[in-house]
Amino acid sequence: MEKRFKTMKERPVSERPYEKCLEYGPESLSDGELLAVILRSGTRECSALELAWKILEKHPVYKGIAGLYHMKIGMLKEIPGIGNVKAIEILCILELSKRLSRTSVDRDADFSSPEHIAAYYMESMRHLEEERVLLLLLDGKHRLMKEIYLSRGTANSAYVSVKSVFIEAFRYEAVHIILLHNHPSGSPEPSREDLVLTRRIREAGELLGIPLTDHIIIGDRCFTSLREQGMM
Repeated sequence: MEKRFKTMKERPVSERPYEKCLEYGPESLSDGELLAVILRSGTRECSALELAWKILEKHPVYKGIAGLYHMKIGMLKEIPGIGNVKAIEILCILELSKRLSRTSVDRDADFSSPEHIAAYYMESMRHLEEERVLLLLLDGKHRLMKEIYLSRGTANSAYVSVKSVFIEAFRYEAVHIILLHNHPSGSPEPSREDLVLTRRIREAGELLGIPLTDHIIIGDRCFTSLREQGMM
């Protein structure tokens, strides 16, 4: 039977995350050890490392780090030893990881590339549990001027007003617009409603002189560009 340690000090030095990180670098730590360093302390019943593994196993569907992206503050606080402070620290670390994934992509780059756009938004959208629709407003050189969340829906739908799309486009004097939304199912295949919405916005854009250049659907590490698929 594996020996349980209530504190980090009871563990052999080689098994303590801090010492292991100092000796071999953070890349040597397991997911649980990394989270234990962030937690700093456990409870009277378990060490920070044991608490970390409880967190990583908490979500009923998604396990490990993937589960963290699907956990809200209420679910985190269900775990003994996790209060407001630790829960908020974890959520803030997750938000930082999403933002860091986006800084690796040049914001001033050409946003006419579906691959670039998908890479820029993938980590911030692929873990969402409800559909969110994002409007990208571009200048004449296809650079990103502004991003606006138009709608936050359910697990399989989100309502978007065509009128609201062009109110924002005119407000910021956009030259081109792109629609972007996620599918919580993980599949980026467009639904009939996606195609109908795309057609309505494309037709309105042609009349108003602000073309819809693409509609991109984000799945789990995959995406679909309706323009590339000839579905515009």
